[in-house]
Amino acid sequence: MKDLPDQALDQIAAYFQALSEPTRLKILNLLREQERSVGELAQLTSYSAANVSRHLSYLAQRGIVQREGRGVSVFYRIGDASIYALCDLVCANIARQYAQSSDARAMFTPA
Repeated sequence: MKDLPDQALDQIAAYFQALSEPTRLKILNLLREQERSVGELAQLTSYSAANVSRHLSYLAQRGIVQREGRGVSVFYRIGDASIYALCDLVCANIARQYAQSSDARAMFTPA
């Protein structure tokens, strides 16, 4: 990142911004298993189809998911599988931090 121009940094920030919404993370977790339609995703997340569709559109604009129309349905799948390596790395880091803070709190808890 050291020598990247501002335009590239803007694109990187937009990519991370796509991951900053819990609804989009839920959708990505569901797409990890298999491609799904908007209706399926709406049902599995308990969000409206319009809300899910809006988030999928945002993810598609960033190349994170891809869409394919089949008849009257639109199916989404992961367009960038490296997203899971990134998410797994972040999740592992947060889990480590949580475990360390839990251990630290336990040291100060009266027995």
